[in-house]
Amino acid sequence: MSHLDSYICYIQFPQVTWLELCRWYCCRLYRPGMQHLTCDPSFLSSSDAASVLGKRWKDTAETVIIGGGCVGASVAYHLAKSGMKDVVLLEKSDLTAGSTWHAAGLTTYYHPGINLKKVHYDSLKLYERLEAETGQAVGLHQPGSVRIASSPARVDEMKYQMTRTHWHVTEQYLIGPEKVKELFPLLNMDKVLAGLYTPGDGHIDPYSLTMALAAGARMYGAQIYNPAPVTGLSPRADGKWDVQTPHGTILANRIVNATGFWAREVGKMIGFDHPTIPVHHQYVVTATVPEVKALKKELPVIRDLEGSYYLRQERDGLLFGPYEKMEKMKLQDSWVTDGVPPGFGKELFESDLDRIMEHVEMAMEMVPVLKTADIVNIVSGPITYTPDLLPMVGPHQGVRNYWTAIGFGYGVIHAGGIGKFLSDWIRNGEPPYDLIECDPNRYSKWVDVPFLCAKARESYGFNNVVGYPKEERFAGRPTYRQSGVYQLLKDKGSMGFHAGWEQPHWFYKPGDETGYKPSFRRTNWFKPVGREYQLVMEKVGVIDLTPFAKFIVKGKDSNRLLDRLVANTLPKVGVTNISHMLTPAGKVFAELTITQLTPGEFLLITGSGSEGHDLSWIETEAQDGGYEVDISNVTEDIGVLGIAGPNSRKVLQKLTNEDLSDAGFKFLQCKSIQLAGIPVRAIRISYTGELGWELYIDQKNMAAVYQAMMEAGKDEGIDNFGTYAMSSLRLEKGFRGWGAEMNSDTNPLEAGLDYFIKLNKPADFIGKAALQEIKAKGLKRKLSYITLDTDNIDPEGNETVWHNGKVVGNTTSGAYSYGTQQSLAFAYLPLELCSVGQKVEVELLGRKYPAMVVQEPLVLTEPTRTRLQKKAKGKV
Repeated sequence: MSHLDSYICYIQFPQVTWLELCRWYCCRLYRPGMQHLTCDPSFLSSSDAASVLGKRWKDTAETVIIGGGCVGASVAYHLAKSGMKDVVLLEKSDLTAGSTWHAAGLTTYYHPGINLKKVHYDSLKLYERLEAETGQAVGLHQPGSVRIASSPARVDEMKYQMTRTHWHVTEQYLIGPEKVKELFPLLNMDKVLAGLYTPGDGHIDPYSLTMALAAGARMYGAQIYNPAPVTGLSPRADGKWDVQTPHGTILANRIVNATGFWAREVGKMIGFDHPTIPVHHQYVVTATVPEVKALKKELPVIRDLEGSYYLRQERDGLLFGPYEKMEKMKLQDSWVTDGVPPGFGKELFESDLDRIMEHVEMAMEMVPVLKTADIVNIVSGPITYTPDLLPMVGPHQGVRNYWTAIGFGYGVIHAGGIGKFLSDWIRNGEPPYDLIECDPNRYSKWVDVPFLCAKARESYGFNNVVGYPKEERFAGRPTYRQSGVYQLLKDKGSMGFHAGWEQPHWFYKPGDETGYKPSFRRTNWFKPVGREYQLVMEKVGVIDLTPFAKFIVKGKDSNRLLDRLVANTLPKVGVTNISHMLTPAGKVFAELTITQLTPGEFLLITGSGSEGHDLSWIETEAQDGGYEVDISNVTEDIGVLGIAGPNSRKVLQKLTNEDLSDAGFKFLQCKSIQLAGIPVRAIRISYTGELGWELYIDQKNMAAVYQAMMEAGKDEGIDNFGTYAMSSLRLEKGFRGWGAEMNSDTNPLEAGLDYFIKLNKPADFIGKAALQEIKAKGLKRKLSYITLDTDNIDPEGNETVWHNGKVVGNTTSGAYSYGTQQSLAFAYLPLELCSVGQKVEVELLGRKYPAMVVQEPLVLTEPTRTRLQKKAKGKV
């Protein structure tokens, strides 16, 4: 029976699932990417599965991986290959059941994010050698891919992405229409302006890939059991897990949830509501197309961004997959509220061609041979989405030794790299590189089902929209995470979204163009941000900093724990300092502001995006080290207002009897004071570098304090400012930012954080030995401070730096300096190019702009200016 015959049979008897149909006909199942029909051993009888379980059942394991899709199989393969022999993978039914088996199998080196480029690279390099290593065919095709630009904005977007690609190892090119036509001769070129060409891209057979990964895992000593559904998970006091199955219980040192759209079910066993939801994704397969068959080589994959679809060659036909707009796409939200049907595995949803006809018509216009092509299959299956379309990868905060590898909208291309990433982290005790955008702890209880559904719909519908810098997406907002001043500020400015919070980016004045005007260049926020910059430098501004994450650490061993965790010495009571948590390899895992409130009681402040990331690291060290401490997350209880500028002291002094003079309230000092009769914990510190305080207030009193300050500061010209102005101010002062200048890819010495690193302190802090070795060997690169000669565009970070026609480094963050009226940035450069006066070039939107290394900072901080003024007066 031909594949076409089976498809017709399926249409005539829709109550018969595609899976059942395949079972009827010698287990022959059509699989995209395969050159022939194959017999799928996962469809054999239960007695065959029993023979697998007839092998010795392991009662213990170092790692148990739950889920036998391509991601779970990759984690098992990498752990076993790395030398961890005691690895068990449990699959509830058949390997590849879920989203893997029906995936279109696209593989690409491209990703708009910086860190996920590394994941894609590792995946493809593995897939290129996996067949030779395991003896199992993987069906990898690498004809390349072309992303098509048919509007000027798309061309800018491609230039923007090329700027961020040159300092990576991936081969990628911006090509003109002639080259696009040469690569894909079947295109209608009427609207094609350019293309982004990635030669190593292509597609792979997901089923064969998973089987090869499983074969490799077994070859290196892992055990794979199926069918072996997990029926219960019980944590033990020592951090180990009892993993319960119908065949027995396995005692595991750790577990990895890699269960795809069953992730919520597994999470609920231990009290988590993982924010994942299945989306209906459809693709269409055609019969043989004569024009395709006549080609001498395989067509590259194309992605028509305006049409929002991908299209590739499938044998002698074509495979076409669209991403519908958010109002048309379909969520399987019943699986979130009611759970996945117990028997669902290798089934499909009912297809809906009408829902994708708009994209079909656009594809026919772009690839005219589609107009006469016969459709032989429409696949509609579940793929898993998180609110931001990025997976959740790593150890989960709140419980010991529970890891996730879930939420993959693009599991096939992520599987190989994520397996390596997790394996390295598990074995070495730290991530091999920064991947915080995929941290599972970026979500918490503020993600409810309505938010999850709204965001997943938005993310799917926006899959191929132009990705502008600084752009905000508003579905599902606001959450319940609202600061005490949100209602007062929400209509006055442009809001940004940070870990569930709304935070002002910039504020409107009469005559301003409100909202966000999309652009890759300076746009409607530029002048208002300059106005707020002047406000802070000349008068006084107030900013809502509530999204900062806030932890209280106290107890018998609090000093000892923190001394182990951070590289700085601990502050005395009533004093604040900046400290860094390092990885064992000496990389910067986190930056904290630490204040010792009372003896042994510490307030830790970190960034909004680092809340769960940092808390998990702290809790893990406390638990594994047996420290007697109490760690509490008070992020939602405490609001934060920053007040900065030369008039800030005058404003606050009107509201308190506390002496706020330099002598009475020193820099980096913390005091509990009364402002307008309201208790406030004030720290004299400012991320703007100007005279200022951070005020930590009970959320319910936050609005009253804010209104009192605004009233008291009328004569001093008080007003609001947002995070864009703060970013410009902090860069002018040379302040490093975590996640930009420092992260898990950098060590503190090359980042210029030497002042905060106390290698001579008695405590053996994490990373100390590694840093001593790094210092002894010497650095190969260093963070440099550069100015740029630009026009109407500014660096943001991750742009390529050139010297003498060669790539020499990358920027980490950048902005316009309103004080010196020029663009500036931080950049990592080799030591020989770090000298002041050294000239380099920074690539922005396809053009190389002259840049020069300068002495930092461009503008001195207020404490430094004050100190120098006093010193000068003393000399006089």
